[in-house]
Formats: sequence, C-alpha cells, structure tokens
Amino acid sequence: MANPIANLQRISAEYSQMDKKDKRRFWTDGILNNALYILMLAFCIYTAIKQPNFVSWGSLGNLVVQVAAYLPMALGIAGCIVLTGTDLSAGRVCGLTAAVTGVFLQKSDFANKMFTSLPEVNGWWIAVTLLTVIAIGALIGLVNGFFVAKFSLHPFIVTLSTQLITYGIILWFFALNGNNGQPISGLSAEYKDFVGGELFRLGPARIPMYVLYAVILTALMWFIWNKTSFGKNMFAVGSNAEAARVSGVNVFWTTVLVHTLAGAMYGYSGFVEGYRAGSIAASTGLNYECDAIAACVIGGVSFVGGTGKISGIVLGVVILRIIFIALTMLGVDSSSLYIIKGAIILCACSLDMRKYLVKK
Repeated sequence: MANPIANLQRISAEYSQMDKKDKRRFWTDGILNNALYILMLAFCIYTAIKQPNFVSWGSLGNLVVQVAAYLPMALGIAGCIVLTGTDLSAGRVCGLTAAVTGVFLQKSDFANKMFTSLPEVNGWWIAVTLLTVIAIGALIGLVNGFFVAKFSLHPFIVTLSTQLITYGIILWFFALNGNNGQPISGLSAEYKDFVGGELFRLGPARIPMYVLYAVILTALMWFIWNKTSFGKNMFAVGSNAEAARVSGVNVFWTTVLVHTLAGAMYGYSGFVEGYRAGSIAASTGLNYECDAIAACVIGGVSFVGGTGKISGIVLGVVILRIIFIALTMLGVDSSSLYIIKGAIILCACSLDMRKYLVKK
C-alpha cells in the first residue's frame, strides 16, 4: 500500500520543479478532475448550514442504512463497467427477485397469500429463498454474459433486451394464481427479523441486520477483485481483451462469470428490497441501475475499462446517498431528483473521459 506522506512529498518535489505554465496546468487539471467532489462538498456544507439536522446522528444512521441497501447492486454492476460495458437489466432483476422473495416468504395465514401450498416460513425456508433468488439473478447474468461474450454484442443491447424480457416475466408473475397484478404484501415476521432485525443503534437511528450482510458482501467482493485470478483476469480483459487472450486469459468465461456474479448481487439486492418495500409492486426496482452506475462512476470505476476499486465504489455510493438525503432535507421534489441523477451521471462520465484523454 502506498504511503500517503511519501506521495505528498513526491508531488511537492515535482511541483517545486515546475515552471509557471506547468504549475497553472497542475492546478487547473486538479480542479477539473475533482470538480464533482468539490461541488458535492460545497453542496453538503450548504445543506448543513440550512438544515443542521443534516449532520445529526439520526441522519448518519439513515445514511448507513441507505448505503447498505444500494451498495450490493453497485458492487455487481461495477464488474460490468470494468469490462467497458454496463447492465441495464439490474433494476428489473432486483424487482423480479424481490417479488419471488415476497411470494415465498408471505405469512402462512395471510388472506391474500398467492401460493398456499408453500411451506411455513422458518430459518431453512428463508435460506432456500435467498439461494433461489441469488440463483435467478445469476442465471439472468449468465445469459447476459453469454450473449456478450459469444456473439460480441454490446452489453447495452444485450442487457436492454434482458431488461424488457425480465419486466415481461415480472408482469406475468404478478398475474399468477388470480393475483391480477396486485402488490405482494403480508411478509412474515421471521423474514423481517432476518433482514431488518435490529443490529445496533446509532443515536436514535435503528441499524438493521442487512447492514452487516452488506459489510460481509463488500469484504467478499474485495477479496474476489484483489486476491483471486478471476479478479486479475477481469481487469486484464477490461484493459485490453485481445492482449489478455494472447496472455492466456479465457476471455469468454471471464466475461460470462463477471455478468453472472453481477446477477447474483442483483438477486441478493432483491431479497433485501422485498423487506424495504414492504409491499412489492411490479414497479419495484425501476431505474435502480441508474443509481448503481452513477455511484460506480463517481467512485472511479471507468467506462474506459480496467479501472476500479471496491473502496471507490463504497465511496461513490456514500456520496450519492448523501446528495439524495440532502436534497430530500432541502425539500427538492422527486421529479427533480431524476434531473439531478442524470446530470450527475453525465458530469461524472465527462470528467472520467477527460482524465482518459489527458493520460492518452
């Protein structure tokens, strides 16, 4: 791990040797490359002044809860971005797996239970449900990866197709057994305790169990990215697929497995989202991939490929959730949030491409 003090000393020494023109360019590039972070910091300071509760323990607890909910999807989609791709199906996969979770884990005595023949909810059935939805997500991810790798199709086209297919399956699923598209509710207490049971308190804020699960998943993804041959192959393919192939990397299976792992993370996200939604509708998960992509780009996962860190993804999710919490506290309406999300993604991608062109 690089020594921050040594890095600062090196940069200081290099700066002292620059002429006026280079020094001016050094500051200009530094401000432009970090413009998004600077603007976000200024915005947070403004929000803290206008709304003092923004820096309270309750607000911090709310931030932790939201980051834990949105982080797993970002961790999954980040691998697709490392491969110079994306995944537009993530939100719909989350919605489908949330619906399956809700149906499997409804109360046995719930009046509108969709499938009365399902077992009574207990520990082992919750585990079966979790593995099932992860498998569903992984299967959709495998399909994405297969078509991207086998036919050299752009991930945008492939995942747009599976997004539409998955949404069709969701609509079909909600119409089963006379449900006629009604939201799925009546979730069991056992499921709620497993996902949302109190882990600890942060001031007045209640921190649920899925925060712990998010920490475990983050550690697992860090290990996969940094300590396994699969992670090294992923970055090699993202940097230069042809060079990776010549070096002996199986580009086909690396691409397939990256998308499969991403799908598994979406499946887990759906498992948690079922609890968070409470009443799961066909629209659950809509546009969730936008937040995940924005967080990844803010955190330094480049669409140029071969670049990204788990710590950066976590930071990106934290920053994005801080912005949305601040906007909510400032009374910004939900319609404007979509405009702001789009602007953040556009600015982040533009700055990312600028860094790439400068290096090139």
